[in-house]
Amino acid sequence: MEYRYIGKSGLRVSVICLGTMTFGSTTDKKEAFRILDAAYDNGVNFIDTAELYPVPPEAKYAGVTEEIIGEWLKSKPRESIILATKVAGAASGWYIPPIRYGLTAMDRFHIKRAIEGSLKRLKTDYIDLYQQHWPDTIVPVEETMRAFDDLVREGKVRYIGTSNDSAYGLTKANTVAKYENLARFESIQNNFSILNPRFFDELEYVCKKEQISLLPYSPIAGGILSGKYNTSNPTNDARFIFYMNYPNKRVRNHAKRFYNEKTIKATSEFLEIAKKYNIHPVTLAVAYSKHFDFVASTIIGARKLEQLKPSLDAVQIKLTREILKDIKKLQDEILYPMG
Repeated sequence: MEYRYIGKSGLRVSVICLGTMTFGSTTDKKEAFRILDAAYDNGVNFIDTAELYPVPPEAKYAGVTEEIIGEWLKSKPRESIILATKVAGAASGWYIPPIRYGLTAMDRFHIKRAIEGSLKRLKTDYIDLYQQHWPDTIVPVEETMRAFDDLVREGKVRYIGTSNDSAYGLTKANTVAKYENLARFESIQNNFSILNPRFFDELEYVCKKEQISLLPYSPIAGGILSGKYNTSNPTNDARFIFYMNYPNKRVRNHAKRFYNEKTIKATSEFLEIAKKYNIHPVTLAVAYSKHFDFVASTIIGARKLEQLKPSLDAVQIKLTREILKDIKKLQDEILYPMG
């Protein structure tokens, strides 16, 4: 396993991070333990979760993923694990979280309530990396950063990060942190894959200049790049087939972003690239995500244990100029298939 540091922090993490958003929904506790054990035994020391998980978020299930991880953590030395979780973002924008009665905000009150709940469910007295799940467009960033800084000073959190954020949001938050002498965001967790290279537009430059690490999620575009949707009849247990018929409109729109005519066309060409170099498509997609110097650790997911190996195999893959050239040609021909 290869290890890298997150930002300017003391967090030395495996280049593969285990994402856990299915634990407690499509992945039961027994299977989650098998996946966690296998990842740990293969050198993965970085686990990412959130107070809202599992997905799709529902009030009756929120927090179950953290409870599963907390129970598993009892079997491992706590300091051997770099544990990341998230406080739900604000209810003032595109999504109303089904927790705290849909009144969430990135203010002191909700950040404090969130950390107390996560620590209890995870059965630990500290979080290594605490992240805002998405930014707040109403609460001043100064209040958000001071609330996070309080947690760092209290020893409940080691470092902080952001997620689903913009170049402006990341820069604004860390500028406030600099001039107010507060803890800064050491990482940003955004969607980044062969099908979604928008991070290159602005955020790559910010991260390189400020030494902030990307923790990319959905490196295989939610399973699209595996090729399982490039058939005439994808299986009903595939996530986006399930999401297409979900009662929540936001979930249906989320599915359309990942699963559409352009993503399927781009994936068809990507599968040819993987075949050309004799690399499993999942392995190649994850290897691409971890390739860049602004990436500390790529967040993978697995609903079943057998899905884990192709992602872990990416640790051994070094992308050649020829592979990168072929991928770039694909991206230039089919611009932003996820919008």
